[in-house]
Amino acid sequence: MDEEYDVVVLGTGLTECILSGLLSKEGKKVLHMDRNDYYGGDSASLNLTQLYRKFRPGQEPPSELGRDRDYAVDLIPKFIIASGEMTQILVHTDVTRYLEFKQIAGSFVYRDGKISKVPSTEMEAVRSPLMGLFEKRRAKKFFEFLQNWKDEDPATHQGIDLDKDSMKTVYEKFGLEPGTQDFVGHAMALYLDDDYITKPARAAYNRIVLYTSSMARYGKSPYIYPLYGLGELPQSFARLSAIYGGTYMLDKPIDEIVTDDQGKFVGVRSGGETVKAKQVIGDPSYFGAGKQTDGKLRVVEESKVIRAICVLKHPIPETEDSDSCQIIIPQNQVGRRNDIYIAMVSSTHNVCAKGIHIAIVSTIVETDKPELEIAPGLKLLGTIHDKFVSITPVYTPTTTGQDDNIFITQSYDATSHFETVVEDVQDVWKRVTGSDLVLKKQEVEVQQ
Repeated sequence: MDEEYDVVVLGTGLTECILSGLLSKEGKKVLHMDRNDYYGGDSASLNLTQLYRKFRPGQEPPSELGRDRDYAVDLIPKFIIASGEMTQILVHTDVTRYLEFKQIAGSFVYRDGKISKVPSTEMEAVRSPLMGLFEKRRAKKFFEFLQNWKDEDPATHQGIDLDKDSMKTVYEKFGLEPGTQDFVGHAMALYLDDDYITKPARAAYNRIVLYTSSMARYGKSPYIYPLYGLGELPQSFARLSAIYGGTYMLDKPIDEIVTDDQGKFVGVRSGGETVKAKQVIGDPSYFGAGKQTDGKLRVVEESKVIRAICVLKHPIPETEDSDSCQIIIPQNQVGRRNDIYIAMVSSTHNVCAKGIHIAIVSTIVETDKPELEIAPGLKLLGTIHDKFVSITPVYTPTTTGQDDNIFITQSYDATSHFETVVEDVQDVWKRVTGSDLVLKKQEVEVQQ
C-alpha cells in the first residue's frame, strides 16, 4: 500500500470490476479494495451458508436443501440481453473465456390474471393469446413497421418521425389497445413505468428492436445467464484487471477517504495505512450511503427496491415447465406505478441443488408496506419452500466527481437486465478518462 496508484477502486461489485478491468487494460495502475471477504459486493452470488448468514444470522441452512457448494444465489436478479451492451463489453474485454453462458428458457408477461409468452415476431403475435383477432392484425402491422424502418428511406416511415413523435402517437397510429401497449412497452422495451409513452419514440424503438434481435439470435428468449451465477461476472473482470497488473485486496476496512485542503482526493486510509492515488472510484456504500461524510453529502437515496429470494421445489406454474424464465407484471395490471419482475433459474445453471428452483421477485417500493407490493408476484410462484426478503436503497452520486476526483457509481436498480449497469460504466468511464468507451461488436457462444 506504500505505492502510488492511478486509481483506487472501492467495492468489487460488477460496475466497479468492469471499470477496474477496463482501466487496467488501458495501462492504468489500479488498486482494488473491498471491505468484504468475497467478490461481488451487492452483486455477489452466495452459497447456502452465506445466504443464511446474511438473512438469518445464527440459523443453519436445512440439510434437505443439499450441499452448500451447489448454491450460488444472486443477491440482485438480472439477465443479460443477448444483443445488448453488456454482451459487447464481455466480448470486447475477452472475459468470455472465463465464463459459460446458458439461455434463459422463456420470457413471459402477466395479463388479466394469467401468464403468457411474450410474442416477439409477427408470426408469434398472430398466435398469441394476448390479443384478439383484429388486434393481432394491428400488432402485425406495427411489428412490420418496426422491422422495415430505415432511417434513410422516408417511404418506410409512414409519416412518423421517431425523434419528434411520441410513442403514444405511434401506438395510436396503429390503433394498439392499452393491453398490447403494456406488453410492448414493459415486456419488450422493458420500461419500468409508463413515463416513456410521452417521450420521442426513438428510444422505445431501439429497445424493442434490441429485444426482437436478441430473441432472434438464440430462439427461446432474448436473455442469457452465466453458469454458476451472476457473481461470476465481477470475478471475471477482476481476473482481467489482475492480468493487466491490477492489485486486489479483500477484507480491507475502508476507514477514511482522504482529501486535501481544497477537498480534492488524495488517498484512502485503512487502519494505520494510507494509500495514495490520483482518482478514486467506488460504490455508494463507501461514500456515506446517503449520510454526510466530512461535511459533504456525496450520494442521495433515489428509491428503494424490495427483492424476495424464493426457494421453490418445482418450476413456476404456467411457464411450460421452463427451467428458467423471466415474468414481467406490468404496473397497470396490478394498479402500480412500477412493474414487478420475477427472475427464475435452477440447477441447469449450476446455482442450486437438483430439483430446486430459485425465483426472485422484485420491484421499486411505493408504499410503507413493501411486502404487500410484491404479493402479486409471490402468488404466481406456487408453494414457496423458503424466502429471504431484502429492502435496499438505490443511491445516486450528487456530483460528477470531476472537481474532486471522487467518482461514485450508482446502486443496482430494479431493472431485470444489465443495460443500465453498462450505461453507468460508460458514464463513469467518460468522467474518469475524459473520453468515450468504444466497444467492438461480436457474438457470444451460448449453450443451447
